[in-house]
Amino acid sequence: MQKGRGRTSRIRRRKLFRSSESRGVNESHKPEFIELKRWLKDRKFEDTNLTPARFPGTGRGLMSKTSLEVGQMIISLPESCLLTTDTVIRSYLGAYITKWKPPLSPLLALCTFLVSEKHAGDQSLWKPYLEILPKAYTCPVYLEPKPLFSEAVESIFSYSALLWAWCTVNTRAVYMRPRRREGFSTEPDTYALAPFLDLLNHSPRVQVKAAFNEETRCYEIRTASRCRKHEEVFICYGPHDNQRLLLEYGFVSVCNPHACVYVSRDTLVKYLPSTDKQMNKKISILKDHGFIENLTFGWDGPSWRLLTALKLLCLEAEEFTCWKKVLLGEVISDTNEKTSLEISQKICCYFIEETNAMLQKVSHMKDEEAALINQLTLVETLWAEELKILQVSAEILNNLRTAFA
Repeated sequence: MQKGRGRTSRIRRRKLFRSSESRGVNESHKPEFIELKRWLKDRKFEDTNLTPARFPGTGRGLMSKTSLEVGQMIISLPESCLLTTDTVIRSYLGAYITKWKPPLSPLLALCTFLVSEKHAGDQSLWKPYLEILPKAYTCPVYLEPKPLFSEAVESIFSYSALLWAWCTVNTRAVYMRPRRREGFSTEPDTYALAPFLDLLNHSPRVQVKAAFNEETRCYEIRTASRCRKHEEVFICYGPHDNQRLLLEYGFVSVCNPHACVYVSRDTLVKYLPSTDKQMNKKISILKDHGFIENLTFGWDGPSWRLLTALKLLCLEAEEFTCWKKVLLGEVISDTNEKTSLEISQKICCYFIEETNAMLQKVSHMKDEEAALINQLTLVETLWAEELKILQVSAEILNNLRTAFA
């Protein structure tokens, strides 16, 4: 047999191919990361588990230097490295911020500090961290194509500078236990920017334990799953659907298990008989019992909440007194079950048509609006993921109706 053509060789090549697809390119040699490492070391932090790298699909992140086991500490970042409102108050801005009326929110105080430090350039004590922050963000609020003001604001605290600072805090801050400090508004003070740690990317499929340790005075993250050497290390920002991820963080997670398509109240009643005299009462019951929102299609089909809402809305006049049983999950009649499945399928098919139309529209816009290609690509990804969910839901509903018949 010719060398390299056997089964073992094929398996080896497939493994190498899969490995090369997920393996990142080490970027620790770049000047900005060398400076960051030196800056962190001065603040009593050195890391032996992770190194900056660039990965296909996720971009810049952190790569494991060694194999990580379940429960192992991924990172332990000292309090001296965290940028919090305490940092702001201790700075040259502290006296001005605490006297400002009305009081600033903790978030706005952090934004003000970031803009000021960025303007300070080489004089900023936080320069090594500021240098590795994104120059721009893909959150919808940042990607507004038209300026907010009719005239350009040529000053340090410009609209674009505030947007950059706000997106920096909103997309990269870690959660701290709420604190109350004089001089700020009553909004919760829970934000902390965590240099190096905030290079960790999100995956909805991993679990970690993350919190500030009051004893060690470090922000610590422990993994709940294994990670092989030279793989990207992920954390989970929370069980967010793709709409939330796009709005808050500026990206869409492909095959996100938490992704879903929301159904509004107007869409619910669109396919119900307009002659139903009890419709307003039914809507009122759903609203009073918290069944008018968070009605969705997901990878498992229509949610229990969506089907329950439809079952109540589909109650015949003589069945209406049984509405409490519906909310408890009881079956009222075969007719009610069948009708609610039919309407759910109609809604799903309507969404599929609308989503396909939107994808075509976005595709045309990409050809005509070259300057908006990044924004449109994100929107296209979101719609494409929702179309997959709807197609899966349509198949599930078809099977349910067939089984019911």
